[in-house]
Amino acid sequence: MKPNQCRMGRAALNWSTQELARRAGLGPNTVNRFEAGQDARVSSVEKMQKAMEDAGLVFIADGETSAGGGLGVRLR
Repeated sequence: MKPNQCRMGRAALNWSTQELARRAGLGPNTVNRFEAGQDARVSSVEKMQKAMEDAGLVFIADGETSAGGGLGVRLR
């Protein structure tokens, strides 16, 4: 998951950074730093991604088949 996918995912779910942090078991600063493009632990990014996937989000990797191409997110 890339920082812009994280922001798009939160927007699709109508979650604040605090809500994502709570659901992922992380501090809000971790989410804020990651979305700002700063380094984050792989385990933290995986927790954020899993929290959003558990809520119904599907992440689309760059090059993966999607209607418009490129990376993105899709709400199931």
